[in-house]
Amino acid sequence: MATFKNCQSCGMPLAKDELGGGTEMDGTKRTKYCSHCYMNGEFTMPNITVEEMKERVKQKIVEFGMPKFIAGMFTGNINKLERWNRGK
Repeated sequence: MATFKNCQSCGMPLAKDELGGGTEMDGTKRTKYCSHCYMNGEFTMPNITVEEMKERVKQKIVEFGMPKFIAGMFTGNINKLERWNRGK
């Protein structure tokens, strides 16, 4: 199984995830997604669009004190993450 440095849904560095990653239904860790995006075997926001995810992440980065233009740089490639490219 591949290992990922960043959540394949929001792009958050998995090393920064306070729970160490999302979980499957049986409680095992899922190291492809962070605990904010994936818990108990499903996405926490199953109907969010890639544009909504970009905006959500941008807002969180700004909340942590980063300038908006930096937040924009961090979110620019979210659409290239695995969650958003399934079936392509």
